[in-house]
Amino acid sequence: MKNLFLTIAIVAFGFVANAQDGQFNVGANIGLPIGDSSDGSSFVIGAEANYLFDLSDEFKVGPSVGYSHFIGKTVNGVDIPSSSFLPLAAAARYSVSEAFVLGADLGYGLGLSPDGNDGGFYYRPMVGYNVSDMIMVQLTYSGVSVNGGTASNVGLGAMFSL
Repeated sequence: MKNLFLTIAIVAFGFVANAQDGQFNVGANIGLPIGDSSDGSSFVIGAEANYLFDLSDEFKVGPSVGYSHFIGKTVNGVDIPSSSFLPLAAAARYSVSEAFVLGADLGYGLGLSPDGNDGGFYYRPMVGYNVSDMIMVQLTYSGVSVNGGTASNVGLGAMFSL
């Protein structure tokens, strides 16, 4: 199942990379685990790439792929393993003004590690501020619904338009 999703994502990105009416974006983020995740993780790092098509001057949609790594911590002398996810999602962005953007990503977060991490439903609302035509600073909340809880964090990141 994981290989099927990964293959679909690679093929989809191959097709949209040849399109001329969209914008390719890449970015990185850091975050603090909250909720269930804060019990076993100390910090989150991640990356994202998306290709957004203009539906209007204000509204863009497209595919998104990312990577989230929840760094494990030691609790009462027990090392809790790190966990990681590969989110495959549909992204939507709405420009409220020239400077501010609201958006959301919805999809599936493939569980990469540790063994037994099957992943789950992925969601990521965000607020962005355009520093320039090519750089956006983002404040996000992201979560993956996993068996028995949610792997979630509040993050700060930057996206770069290419």
